[in-house]
Amino acid sequence: MTEVAKGVVSRGQQTGYTNQATVNIQVNTLGQQIVMDWIQKAVMDGMMFQLRAGTISVPVVGDVALIDAAAEMAADVSSGTTLIPVKLNIATNLATGTLHEYAAKSVATVSSSGTAFTPLPVRSDGPAAASSARVQAAGAVTVTAEVATTTLVHWHGANPLAAVTAGGGFQNVHLIQFVPAPVLVGARSFYVQIAATGTGPSYFANLDYVEVSTSLVQR
Repeated sequence: MTEVAKGVVSRGQQTGYTNQATVNIQVNTLGQQIVMDWIQKAVMDGMMFQLRAGTISVPVVGDVALIDAAAEMAADVSSGTTLIPVKLNIATNLATGTLHEYAAKSVATVSSSGTAFTPLPVRSDGPAAASSARVQAAGAVTVTAEVATTTLVHWHGANPLAAVTAGGGFQNVHLIQFVPAPVLVGARSFYVQIAATGTGPSYFANLDYVEVSTSLVQR
């Protein structure tokens, strides 16, 4: 926060903006400061982005059994940028395989192969992302092998029964809101795995995340 004029306090814009113009604190007509949800503010500042897999009537097919180092999508940030996952949605279209297992994890090495995906700004006229991403079906996004002492698990769903609809509390639609949201300081990769034994599940998925300059989260 910097004082630019008597009675007016401004702050610098976040990472991703092409200029460093400052903006005044928002107040209502009574002079009261406007306070809003931090996620909504991140969207307004152009700091939230989305990855997606599948389009209308064309789902993608996941991996056949969850395999180490294989993911369906990954968001990567390099040193100096921090990624904060906010929401993950997975909608299973056909669950003909058995032993479904879905997961969201992160590791301190960016993904190494897979089809590049340009993160979509959630603010429709927002700036381009500093992060990069990959989205590819059947576990074709390659990430660092999982190690219990270094890989973070942010969500994990598994169904030990013969079908995803057979019970056990495992649903066809998974909406995961990360509360509290993990703060993944780059270099870091956040990745999603979707798999089943026998036949990979067909699905639609999207991941929403916020990216900020690491200087904003370090003390």
